[in-house]
Amino acid sequence: MPIQLSERAHRFPASPIRKLYPLAEAARARGAQVYHLNIGQPDLETPAAYIDVLHKFDRPNVAYSPSQGEKVYIDALVDYYAGIGHTLPPAQFQVTIGGSEAILFTFLAVASPGDEVLIPEPFYTNYLTLAMAAGLQVVPITTRPEDNYRLPPASEIEKLVTKRTRAILVCNPCNPTGTVLTQGELQTLAGLARERDLFLVSDEVYREFVYGEEKAVSALSLAGLEDRVIVVDSISKRYSACGARIGCMVSRNAEIMDCALRLAQARLSAPTLGQLGAAAMRDIGMGYFEATVEEYRKRRDIVHHELSSIPGVLTHLPAGAFYTMARLPVPDAEAFARWLLTDFTLDGHTVMFAPAAGFYATPGLGLDEIRIAYVLKEADLRGAMACLRRGLEVYRA
Repeated sequence: MPIQLSERAHRFPASPIRKLYPLAEAARARGAQVYHLNIGQPDLETPAAYIDVLHKFDRPNVAYSPSQGEKVYIDALVDYYAGIGHTLPPAQFQVTIGGSEAILFTFLAVASPGDEVLIPEPFYTNYLTLAMAAGLQVVPITTRPEDNYRLPPASEIEKLVTKRTRAILVCNPCNPTGTVLTQGELQTLAGLARERDLFLVSDEVYREFVYGEEKAVSALSLAGLEDRVIVVDSISKRYSACGARIGCMVSRNAEIMDCALRLAQARLSAPTLGQLGAAAMRDIGMGYFEATVEEYRKRRDIVHHELSSIPGVLTHLPAGAFYTMARLPVPDAEAFARWLLTDFTLDGHTVMFAPAAGFYATPGLGLDEIRIAYVLKEADLRGAMACLRRGLEVYRA
């Protein structure tokens, strides 16, 4: 009789972003070129300052870093946050292994097994897995494509709060929808956190990627919520350095930061080389971000224009990040995504996107939606959209 695994192990969901990779590999083995719109892996170059540190590294070995983080990188974080208007001492930063570990540390710090966290859905799919790892229940705040994924009224959100609710988690700008919270929406969540004694966790990894005149408002700016706000951050998307695996959590709550440090001590340290490379980018000027944002704006406009012209597709213009959601005229977007990889090519090409059901906690939602990451150069994006258009025509016929 086989040894039984934990119930929790069987409940972890497969990533909708990565689970179709074997089909993409098989398509490539058959000679097809696959346009990857499924994962937020930017194709822009990582700044040379990061790469230079790796070339010039001259320590005798790659040793553990301090559990809180390398001092040189924490100092760089202090400078970065001061530059966006938040004066914070080093003790209010904890360096993590990517933003994902910051989410996990936060869940472990603010809630106990069986507690609940409210998250607007659709949401970054790994929130659910990390919450499950911490023994927490995700309670979704459902948003709809017809409403451009805006939050429902405060009265609707308040109905979801129970005696087990410990936190509200938002991603701003949002992966996967590209929605940017308005000042009013953020104040609504802040008011609920104050009234119901909740933590407000804000994933601000895509802070710089906003395409309108409005800017993303950091939860750190919310008055009267200083001990309730936890910010999650990362260099992965900001500097096109996903593989560096360097993130951080930020909070003015000393008890939370002490808990985070003890968790960090248990896993010893974040990547030493990644932190040194990240620290070297402290002097990158705003020109870098302006050029990067303009490039993603062009890509967003291409994808939005092409999606909007495909019959039966419902989409919206994302205000931030580099993702968009689209409702397709098919009953099962995952089945369609599989078919594109197994049975379809257009001039030797096909396309891979992320089926959106895995970005929802509510069963049955997102079955006909996809998430697209517009992280490819213009010619490849146009090719991918042509594959999607023609694929829908053939599939539906």
